[in-house]
Amino acid sequence: MIIVVDGVNRDRYTRLLDEMFALRARVFGGRLGWEVDVRDGKEIDQFDHLDPAYVIGVNDAGRVVSCVRALQTTGPHMLSDVFSSILAGEPPLRSPTIWESTRFCVDTEALDRGKSRNSVGYATCELMAASLQYCKDSGITDIVTVIDPVMNRVLKRSDCAPYDYVGETVPMGKVPAMAALLDCTDERIEKIKAFAGIEGDMFVDEATAQALADPADAPAPAPIEVPQLVKEPVVTQSQLAEYCMDQVLDAHTAEELEAAQRLASALAQAGMIHAGH
Repeated sequence: MIIVVDGVNRDRYTRLLDEMFALRARVFGGRLGWEVDVRDGKEIDQFDHLDPAYVIGVNDAGRVVSCVRALQTTGPHMLSDVFSSILAGEPPLRSPTIWESTRFCVDTEALDRGKSRNSVGYATCELMAASLQYCKDSGITDIVTVIDPVMNRVLKRSDCAPYDYVGETVPMGKVPAMAALLDCTDERIEKIKAFAGIEGDMFVDEATAQALADPADAPAPAPIEVPQLVKEPVVTQSQLAEYCMDQVLDAHTAEELEAAQRLASALAQAGMIHAGH
């Protein structure tokens, strides 16, 4: 089953992304021998910081078994900035309706041989079909993808042969690399699904997507109890007037009398007591 992780929801799926980057390290840094940057067992490059979309395949246990990255060609991308030697002097493809598909890989160690849902062949075809479906639903007409001859044969064998190639085949690590063009059409998608026996919706439902998300970092905080505020006593106008009168009557010196009278006058001017007091 397939889940798409992009710039909108990637903060919810850090576990899946970590597993995906680890799978990429094993495949591209290990098995294929590409010159990639692997740190802490994860392969991450500068294009992963450009908010690409990741189409990720997971098994029934929720573990990553396949992945591919989709990136716009209108900005920096691998074919223009890293694999430019493939272009053989041709300008890179740049179009809002063409995306670059890179880092396509399948966990051959975790998957079986044969034709079951847990097989390498099924997972490969499901990832191809789902990535094309996702691109098509996003308004993309074509994808360009850097592949090796083995993947090129897989594409042809699964009835998903590229309709054209860009540039030329050049050495890349232990294997040669080439750039292939695939159209994102219903016909191509259905051919892949028919070849692998894929039926129904390839993408996870909402409940499964929630189950695959990261667990909450901490339990929800307990409600904060707001203490009841103690109301200050309300002083009436008559009580203020009585207070002022008491201050005048209790004055023992001329200064105390003058101070009491100034207070009464100020309260009267503020309308807090009647002026006759």
